[in-house]
Amino acid sequence: MSPIAIAGRFRRLRTELAASPPLWWALLYFFSLLCGYYVLRPVRDAMGASGDAAAVFPRWLVDWSGDAGFALGEYTLQVLFSMTFVAMVLAQPVYGALVARFPRRVFLPAVYLFFIACLAGFYWLFHTTMPGRGAAFFVWTAVFNLFAVTVFWSFMADVFDNEHAKRVYGYIGAGGTIGALVGPGITRVLVGPLGLANLLLVSAGCLAVCLLCIVKLRPWALRRERKAGAHGGEEAMGGSVLAGLKLVWEQPLLRALAITGFFGVGVGTLLYNEQAQIVREFYPGPEAGTRYYATVDWAVNGLTLLVQLFVTRWLLRRHGVAPALLVPAAAILVGYCMLAASPLPILVAMVQVATRAGEFSLAKPGRETLYTRVDREARYKAKAAIDTAIYRGSDLTFVWLHKGLAIFGSSVVFATGFFIALGMTAGAWSVVRAQRALPDAQDSDRPAGEGKEPSPASR
Repeated sequence: MSPIAIAGRFRRLRTELAASPPLWWALLYFFSLLCGYYVLRPVRDAMGASGDAAAVFPRWLVDWSGDAGFALGEYTLQVLFSMTFVAMVLAQPVYGALVARFPRRVFLPAVYLFFIACLAGFYWLFHTTMPGRGAAFFVWTAVFNLFAVTVFWSFMADVFDNEHAKRVYGYIGAGGTIGALVGPGITRVLVGPLGLANLLLVSAGCLAVCLLCIVKLRPWALRRERKAGAHGGEEAMGGSVLAGLKLVWEQPLLRALAITGFFGVGVGTLLYNEQAQIVREFYPGPEAGTRYYATVDWAVNGLTLLVQLFVTRWLLRRHGVAPALLVPAAAILVGYCMLAASPLPILVAMVQVATRAGEFSLAKPGRETLYTRVDREARYKAKAAIDTAIYRGSDLTFVWLHKGLAIFGSSVVFATGFFIALGMTAGAWSVVRAQRALPDAQDSDRPAGEGKEPSPASR
């Protein structure tokens, strides 16, 4: 891209920021959220790659595995992902009840205040020698990531309509990506002098900024809802706490998004597990592993930022969501073909960077724009079910599948991954077809009797 074209893109960004004040707060919100998460992620990943079970799991579980005749350290990721899935299943109805019974002004801050309190608790735990704190932190971080991010995007669908979403979601994603670049940099530089525990306070400070942004964006969400004649987000949503899963089953678009997510997570899980084996072999020790994962995250987020700034907005506005979903899927298919033929460690890292960058810069913004065209119950409940329970169910399925496939070597793992990627591509194509039946204007929150029937879940 020529310097003139690059300068033109930055001028358009400056114009968009001037014309859309909530975009500033949305950028700061996503920046702070992902910065806080990516400060924690390398710490979590290093724990997942550890082969020392006593440093991760509670003593009773280590003793039980020894009595049962197997080494728990050989199943670290499998056990951690299983524990994460159980935690996610237990958390889903709690979140559903919170969303159903309290208005947005209550449940949005409550989610982030809860996570800040948890970080304060882990800060204390990391200064103790309590066994099992590593496993607890790994599971909590996975739950925190999914719920905090899905709540963010649900709120953005309240603030921006579909047309504005196509214009600004790429830029909002870029703000998050900058945060995701800064986060690993903070960890990489400060993990030595400060230690792991004090990094948790940095993350807690980032979440406090998120609370400020929620307060500042609330009037814009109310303004958009009044303009659309929609039900106010300041009213409790009502309905069943498990209505999200019912909506996923009943609505073709949500069902297609769930299928895409299930197989898409499977592709990433297989790759993540192979990468963990490499780290365990070549980067022993928590600090070396943390630095390695921070470097990979930096590369992923650097590539993501370039695409978000110079491609995402143009692609969504000019061509819609189809290429944003299908181009990353095609890249994953090619990457897995290459890995099946030659599973070199450097190639694993390169495909990991390309896969995650394509997901964050194109596929995810494309999917998120679709939630501006569905009702609030689908936006908060069904989306949360897809992004949490279904996501972690896929994690659980494929982390154990990887354990069985690993016996036959990396080539078999990646050959299987190619067929999983085909399932993801088929799901993405189903999303493209289903979204064509949706209205372009967001009127799905209008009260019944104003041109729209109530959703099946509310009948």
